Amino acid sequence: MKRTLTVLAATSALVAGPALAGSLEPAPQEQPVTAPVPQPVNYGPDWTGFYAGGQLGYGNVETNAPGLDGDGAIGGLTFGYDYDLGNWVVGAGMDYDFADISLSPANTLENVYRVKLRSGYKVGDGLIYGTGGYANADVSGAGDDDGYFVGAGYEHLVGENLSVGGEVLYHEFDNFNSTTTDVEATTVQVRGTFRF
Repeated sequence: MKRTLTVLAATSALVAGPALAGSLEPAPQEQPVTAPVPQPVNYGPDWTGFYAGGQLGYGNVETNAPGLDGDGAIGGLTFGYDYDLGNWVVGAGMDYDFADISLSPANTLENVYRVKLRSGYKVGDGLIYGTGGYANADVSGAGDDDGYFVGAGYEHLVGENLSVGGEVLYHEFDNFNSTTTDVEATTVQVRGTFRF
């Protein structure tokens, strides 16, 4: 009987041994898989806000009437508002330019004002943009008339609140002041603005 109990105990130990082997240590745990935290996208400086400044450049005026054209200096004031959408910037503004461009002995372009929309793509601290809208030109001796303009420009932030840039605009005034004279004008200007 003693021998039977010893054999039973040994058999139990052999059977239970592999089942309990290593059970005193915790089973290895797999590390949870975590997605990398997305880094915020850097779209460069924020262009949102109001701006005001000045511009100065050159204007060339041509018409379909013989002897009625000219060129000269043009410059004035600009102000508006931009809204930053990330990579893109949209905005609206107004320009008022003074001029003294003689078109003939009796006709001189005296001023141009514009109501403009613009949309541009950010490149580092700069903005490449297209623009267009309504224009009004005042010519002494011929009156004033409404037209449109389209153009393009580049503006660069040189400080948190200061930008400089340049702009080329093409203007068209058909049948100026109810006449048969069509007027085309191209302006090239540099500008500086303070951004609020």
